[in-house]
Order: sequence, then C-alpha cells, then structure tokens
Amino acid sequence: MKNYFIAAVTGAIFVISGNTVAADIEAGKRKAAEVCASCHGADGNSPAPNFPKIGGQPRTYLAKVLKDYKTGERKDPVMAGMAAALTPDDIDNLAFYYSSQNIGLTMKK
Repeated sequence: MKNYFIAAVTGAIFVISGNTVAADIEAGKRKAAEVCASCHGADGNSPAPNFPKIGGQPRTYLAKVLKDYKTGERKDPVMAGMAAALTPDDIDNLAFYYSSQNIGLTMKK
C-alpha cells in the first residue's frame, strides 16, 4: 500500500512539473509584445497607475485571471476582449513569461 502511495505522489509531481516545462517563455514574450505590452509594459511593470503591474506575479494567479477574463468569470470589457483571442497555450506562455519578470515596486518618499 505504501508503494502505491509513493508511486501516485511521484506521478503527480511529474504531471505538475510537466505542465510548467510545457510553457514557452519566448513564446510568452512574443505574445506579450503583441497583446499586453501597450498597457502593462514589456516586462509587466506599466508606468501608468491605471494599469496593474503584472510582472513577477505568481504564474498560477496570472493564468487563472486570464482564464477568468476569457470565460467571463471576471468582468472587464477591455481584458475580456484581449483574453478572448488567447489560446490555452498563449495563456500558459504569458503567465510563465510575466511570472519570470521582476516585480515593479514603486518606492514613495
């Protein structure tokens, strides 16, 4: 019984890690330049205060938010339109790319 448990946990780890490796950071960077950079900045750290800084956010959070905009679970007319054209691979690649960027923190004096 113990061996089955170890095998199941090991298999789950391989499946989870395989999903991470499947994302393509360069494809995410290219898609970001096409779709996201005009509002969020090339690295996800927009200088404009009305656009969220998404660089350095957790990959799973970014993917969930994009999926939620795409399905209508999360409401924003601009983001819904942007996410509508994204494929599942685009979403994974964008989330992987932006999560690899530095968090843009603004220091106030």
